[in-house]
Amino acid sequence: MIVLITGASAGFGEVIAQRLCADGHTVVATARRADKLRTLAARSGPGLVPMALDVCARQDVFALVEQVTREVGPIDVLINNAGLALGLGPAHEADLDEWETMVDTNIKGVLYCTRAALPGMVARNSGTIINMGSVAGTYPYPGANVYGSTKAFVHQFSLNLRADLVGKNIRVTSIEPGLCSGTEFSVTRLHGDVERAAGIYAGTQALTATDIADTVSWLVSRPAHVNINTIEMMPTCQASGNFAIVRHAT
Repeated sequence: MIVLITGASAGFGEVIAQRLCADGHTVVATARRADKLRTLAARSGPGLVPMALDVCARQDVFALVEQVTREVGPIDVLINNAGLALGLGPAHEADLDEWETMVDTNIKGVLYCTRAALPGMVARNSGTIINMGSVAGTYPYPGANVYGSTKAFVHQFSLNLRADLVGKNIRVTSIEPGLCSGTEFSVTRLHGDVERAAGIYAGTQALTATDIADTVSWLVSRPAHVNINTIEMMPTCQASGNFAIVRHAT
């Protein structure tokens, strides 16, 4: 199968791309950092095709999908993996530019890639879309404000795609991980504070990018009639918490 994955220069995307190449698929790996994609291609072999892409650039997304279809072949699997979180402060102190960046990447990027790839899948009556969500889209926590909201969108968008596509043999899954170490996620969120980011995972056995890649590999290998709507994943050291209650003396 021909797989198009976004955000493949690091983290989940990098490991997913390598795993699907090892599974025998042709993987078009996209990201903004072309140098990292070239390094990934050198490690992964001829099955990986690196292509630079900013998912926030609408016209570039549509042009790339057309180029992939023409030069590599019809896209069988789209993995909307590109995304990020910025900041952990409360909403009233948030940087509006950071909010917009999360909306542009986590929501608009998913919309552009899906809308570009979907008509070809519908025409062939076949395809798989895997969207990378988060438990933050279900369980609120302080500082998650817009990030969590963008991931709630990913969850609901995935379900609504299935409603539109019923009977067309196109599968849509939202993968929603919890605490996951070994990626750039927290370093990016904390604006490069490596020490503080490492502290988030101290003393835990968190999920890893390999766990996510294993899950994607399993999804892609399901029989064509099987759709997995949502997969919510957490390490055993994590669970959803209690409601916050502030009490005042009476």
